[in-house]
Amino acid sequence: MTLITRRKNDKTLNDMAAPAPADTCARGHPVLRPKFPVPSDIEVSQSIVRDVGLLPIEEVAREAGILPSELLPWGTGKAKVQFAAVLSRLRDAPHGNYVVCTGINPTPLGEGKSTTTVGLVQALGAILGRRAYACIRQPSQGPTFGIKGGAAGGGYAQVVPMEEFNLHLTGDIHAISASNNLLAAAIDSRMYHEDSQSDEALYRRLCPGGRGFSNVMRRRLVKLGIDPNSDPDDLTTEERSKFARLDIDPSTITWNRVLDVCDRHLRVIEVGLGPNETYQPRGTVGGETPRRQHARRTGFDIAVASEIMAVLALARDLADLRDKLGNMVVAYSRGGETVTADDLGCGGALTVLMKDAILPTLMQTVERTPVFVHAGPFANIAIGNSSIVADRLALKLAGEDGYVVTEAGFGADIGMEKFFNIKCRASGLKPKCAVIVATVRALKMHGGGPPVSAGKPLAREYTEEDVPLVTAGCCNLAKHIENARKFGVEVVVAINRFKSDTEAEVAAVREASIAAGAFDAVVANHWAEGGKGAEALGRAVIAACEASDVGNFRFLYDLELPIRAKVETISREIYGADGVDFSELAEQQMAQYESSGFGNLPICIAKTQYSFSCDPKAKGVPTGFRIFVREIRSCVGAGFLYPICGDIMTIPGLPTRPGFYDVDINVETGQVIGLF
Repeated sequence: MTLITRRKNDKTLNDMAAPAPADTCARGHPVLRPKFPVPSDIEVSQSIVRDVGLLPIEEVAREAGILPSELLPWGTGKAKVQFAAVLSRLRDAPHGNYVVCTGINPTPLGEGKSTTTVGLVQALGAILGRRAYACIRQPSQGPTFGIKGGAAGGGYAQVVPMEEFNLHLTGDIHAISASNNLLAAAIDSRMYHEDSQSDEALYRRLCPGGRGFSNVMRRRLVKLGIDPNSDPDDLTTEERSKFARLDIDPSTITWNRVLDVCDRHLRVIEVGLGPNETYQPRGTVGGETPRRQHARRTGFDIAVASEIMAVLALARDLADLRDKLGNMVVAYSRGGETVTADDLGCGGALTVLMKDAILPTLMQTVERTPVFVHAGPFANIAIGNSSIVADRLALKLAGEDGYVVTEAGFGADIGMEKFFNIKCRASGLKPKCAVIVATVRALKMHGGGPPVSAGKPLAREYTEEDVPLVTAGCCNLAKHIENARKFGVEVVVAINRFKSDTEAEVAAVREASIAAGAFDAVVANHWAEGGKGAEALGRAVIAACEASDVGNFRFLYDLELPIRAKVETISREIYGADGVDFSELAEQQMAQYESSGFGNLPICIAKTQYSFSCDPKAKGVPTGFRIFVREIRSCVGAGFLYPICGDIMTIPGLPTRPGFYDVDINVETGQVIGLF
């Protein structure tokens, strides 16, 4: 592997660590012995489990610095970690080196951010002997059974057992679905009951005689300016009406139901069509006024697009989770007041459903290095990052000389920008280094190569040497490097090597990276070789962290700027747009959010991951374009606003031949087969 160093006075990287004995790695575990050609991901995972054996999860935890009392084993290969106990025990310990792994604008096949995150941590831990932890996102079953596949990494740089990782894991996404749909049911149910009952009748049913206000009811009393210690019988008629009637304007409801499946036919649906979903309007007499159908149009999102997933990623602890869930705004009243989950009485119940989901899941890589799996993927309409909880936990366990590599989804213009401006702002954590993953394949596409489509053979340009095409596409990589350096962090480019890449093509990428200001540009072959294939990358990251000054870290914009100005700053500085145009609806929403006190929230722009622009076909570094914001939605509980640009879907569809065609089970052994 070749490493190019930008600074002449850096220490010699080859002196950083002594080689491990031939039969064991630097952590004392059996050396990984990859096969060639590399088997499928599931075959690699199952061979590791079968031939080498998983390290008992209790032992993974012990080596990671987690006490038995802080661990909740979940089978043999994974466990929940009681992070609050660990953070309390290590509250005075210094943080490790914080590294974010992101990538250039990808092809639909993906360029290997998860694989690189895992391979880098294997290199840092198993090969270089450092305390190293990966923090990655839990995949959705949508892409697992759809087009792309899962997110456990791949080849000899993956989390095992990959079947468990990519399917139910420890049930966090199911908890999100249950919580989300409970709140959706509460919205429709409340409107149904309010439509047919007087204020006094509503109040009597919400506060039956002899029962005081529940905790969630007291939160609503505080919001209304009523003494939360009041007795239900003491409220005035006016106070009872304010408390009982939410008066939701159906046209303002933003909360959809969810499921963790790609199902295009649920994007728009109508609910309330059953024979029992009719009501007699309040104030009317039966027989004189026809009963009305309590129906409305709504839809489904994929589970990982739920605001509850974003809340999980950004919550600092259980108390913060409770507050964020309760503060989620799901609609407005006809009088323009916000309607929250706590107003609907759901905040506490949602937290109970999520109480186990907030605990990160501990797993291991094929080289037995520790991995924390937490929160979900959807990086275009959410932050697309692992959780603050997992990162804080890993940084404390790593200690001053250790390393935590956390993954940011999609291209750096989306995942990395949101990591810096939203996640780091919420966590207070400051990264030292950004690893930007690039492939020759994707750079050729950005240089003008033919379209790349999942399920179709690659064009000749991608399998034969074409240095000019690579060089032309390096403009995309250079822009991402420039963007990362705007935040004050060092940048290491990981050239994720494929077997068809030539030395001349790789050299062109390295040269362009250094010219663009990268600290290092490193070839990595972790997919085929495991941690050994990312050793040079690990050394480069160590050197970049040693050269970094976290005092240089900065945000792109001030939160006190108007919403419009923040959207324009991201669009100009990160995407290179000439400006931003807002629809009439978006203009109205900005005014509403600012009048509601939400104008100082950070911005999470929802757009395509395939281009700096909103046009997925515009490759390289497009110029002369404007960003069009069709609407702006709020995630007040999670703590951001998300403008929607272009044709962004919140629940994907399935292709003609989905991935589930290949998935089956050996009924004799119970072993999963065909899972990519």
